Amino acid sequence: MSKSNTFENDFLSLVLQSISISSLAVASTGVNAIWASLHTADPTDAGTQGSGEANYGSYTRIAVTRSTAGFVVSSGSASPVAAITFPEAASTTTMTLTHCAFGEASATTGGKIYWSGTISPQIAIGAGVQPRLTTGSSITED
Repeated sequence: MSKSNTFENDFLSLVLQSISISSLAVASTGVNAIWASLHTADPTDAGTQGSGEANYGSYTRIAVTRSTAGFVVSSGSASPVAAITFPEAASTTTMTLTHCAFGEASATTGGKIYWSGTISPQIAIGAGVQPRLTTGSSITED
């Protein structure tokens, strides 16, 4: 069973923009951000934001405002309004980032994943590399 196109937009708007769904769900005002994380492997449906998460020296999750200032929703898809830029790798650590996730937690362990997916092209981390998810990145409900 699938969601209607209208409900896909409603659902994305509820979670990412804190917009209520008329007669169904009232958006919580207690959650102000959705946290973006980067991963070296698929965190899987059973994983958390800490599963396979990047661990270079200056890495941290990035908060994206849970509002129309943080995400744009259209045609069953959501994208960040601005690029999501992570800290520059300051060490000689090397790794390849293959996945990203959006979830509930700011800490680098645990955290419920709302959505995850592959990064294309993958990001090779080395000293001086600053990972970025662009406005072309998307979360799709279809």
